[in-house]
Amino acid sequence: MYNKVVLAYSGGLDTSVIIPWLKETYGCKVIAFAADLGQAEELDGLEEKAIKTGADKFYVMDLREEFANEYILPTLKARAMYEGKYLLGTSFARPLIAKKQVEIALKENADSVSHGATGKGNDQVRFELTYAALAPELKIIAPWKDDKWTIKSREDAIDYATKRNIPLAQTKEKIYSRDRNLWHISHEGAELEDPSCEPKQDRLFVLSVSPEKAPDEAEYVDIEYEKGCPVALNGKRMKLYEIITQLNVIGGKHAIGQIDLVENRLVGMKSRGVYETPGGAILYFTQHAMETLVLDKETFHYKELISLKYAELVYNGFWFCPLREAFDAFIETTQKHMTGSVRVKLYKGNIILAGVTSPYSLYSENIATFGESNAYDQKDAIGFIKLLGLPLRIMNKVENPLSEK
Repeated sequence: MYNKVVLAYSGGLDTSVIIPWLKETYGCKVIAFAADLGQAEELDGLEEKAIKTGADKFYVMDLREEFANEYILPTLKARAMYEGKYLLGTSFARPLIAKKQVEIALKENADSVSHGATGKGNDQVRFELTYAALAPELKIIAPWKDDKWTIKSREDAIDYATKRNIPLAQTKEKIYSRDRNLWHISHEGAELEDPSCEPKQDRLFVLSVSPEKAPDEAEYVDIEYEKGCPVALNGKRMKLYEIITQLNVIGGKHAIGQIDLVENRLVGMKSRGVYETPGGAILYFTQHAMETLVLDKETFHYKELISLKYAELVYNGFWFCPLREAFDAFIETTQKHMTGSVRVKLYKGNIILAGVTSPYSLYSENIATFGESNAYDQKDAIGFIKLLGLPLRIMNKVENPLSEK
């Protein structure tokens, strides 16, 4: 049925047991593919582990720069945010992983691809829509939706791994489901499955500290932009993925970017996740600050509408779709004057604006001032308001014909 399969492999609980399961169940060759999206130490020893658990071949690709420039940056420029909070860290990572999976499958003449996403979540959709867009001829093995899969819980998966001597970071006491990359780390499971429970921060957080443990002294950060892209941090020019990496360290120290969200999954249920996105939170804040300075009112407001739909498309797995690409074309035109610098102050979970400048600023102190100025004649507002209120006066006359005599 299946001869050779390329598995999206993270070394986490699910994909650790999927390698031997594929071999035992289907007797196929398994190529394990790990995408380096900035997981840091999580990649250590991954090849050895994959081969020991049955993989016939192992690939790892450093995709940090591509991830930052081609997936994070367009979403950042859009300031897309799902349901007002979620900065889409897992959502835009899955299409890149699936794209590279497809490339390896075609190179290796594999007939199948596989992933460890469950039938309850969003990731199954993100993987499989990408396969459909790029190589619909490939067969898909999704173990959690396979009739031969007898593992029903994360506890079952741990038992399965223990019997086969597969090393795991998870235990039945510390059983969070996590996804980490350059942009964020997400946490689900354990006490988080009860929305009434406060997260156990000391054992939960990885990239950041609790606000109580953050420094008592604020820290200032300066970010420079060129055409909507962050290009320098505190006066030092860096690649985007390097800026994000540094901001994760700086922001994490100050408890920045911690989000606790009950969200609406694509499959119809609500789920709770806790997200740490320290660098991303800072960049979204500074992006917004720069846009308030350089975008005209109508463009700014319409872009806000686009951002909502953009977030929905990415969250729902439609990265490779014409509408998102069309949105990118519009958004890129809004960024041509997004050049300048933003200073922020970080303090115990708060990002506080401390200054924004741009050579393309539309802000005029001479016009906006409360002091004396000849640049604005306040009497002009009389006619403006009279015309603006004309429909209201006509409507009042229609609805209250006896009010004017």
